[in-house]
Amino acid sequence: MKLHLLGTGTPILDRGRPATTALLIEVGPEKIVFDTGRGVTGQLLQQNITPVDVDTVFITHHHYDHIADLGEFLLSAWHNGRTKPIHVWGPSGTAQIVAALFDQVYARDIAFALFNEPDAVDIRQLVKVVDVGPGVVYESDTWRVVAEYVNHGNSLGLSTIEWPCLGYRLEAEGKAITIGGDTVACEGLDRLARDADVLVMACYLADQEIDNPAFERLVTHVIASSGQVGQIAAQAGVRMLVLTHFRKKSAALMRSLTDDVRANFSGELIIGHDLMMIEV
Repeated sequence: MKLHLLGTGTPILDRGRPATTALLIEVGPEKIVFDTGRGVTGQLLQQNITPVDVDTVFITHHHYDHIADLGEFLLSAWHNGRTKPIHVWGPSGTAQIVAALFDQVYARDIAFALFNEPDAVDIRQLVKVVDVGPGVVYESDTWRVVAEYVNHGNSLGLSTIEWPCLGYRLEAEGKAITIGGDTVACEGLDRLARDADVLVMACYLADQEIDNPAFERLVTHVIASSGQVGQIAAQAGVRMLVLTHFRKKSAALMRSLTDDVRANFSGELIIGHDLMMIEV
């Protein structure tokens, strides 16, 4: 398998990390995208891949930095000749978002295209969206994906009905890659990450940045810090930890991430950057 980090930034703009959350996993000839943050299509092009080549998209949750370019990605596939179905899986509300994109935001664009090419496949027939929850989401002869709810603010009082956030575990070629999504330590993440070959974790803050009540609240309930992701990886027994989704920070703070993680985790550690490719 090949793991491509398409976007490692956040909503806080950073010239060093211009794209936000998105990654691509290649299983043989199949190309699977997880989240569609800012710049996903352009980042794919940098890897000599286009949305036309992608059969499957998984969405973790509905913060805009994870779905900002979902419509652009799907329309680019359609406008560039995609005729086979594109499958989109995500937490409850994903189908509603895609319907709003097609029936409202881009309705005129779609109508214009169909007027000029009346024999074209309607994008609303091309894109197959399924809202999912915990369990086996997809399974074929070569790979499968399992989902679990993860805690991205839910411990503050938001239910999984109000705010469903999923992590995923992709199993293929005798290996497992866990995509934690934006989360703190929780039972769902522990089940997904147990003995995984790779754990991809959002790491918004270095431990040294936690210097006010707002950041304390953030790392307790919303998104793990560098020290916490090291603990999560160690407890799950993962082989490789890949960090992404960094808040803009100084070079010194970026270097401190390694020390924070190493306090608990002794496996392979990768500090991700945009367009990094990892052989799994």
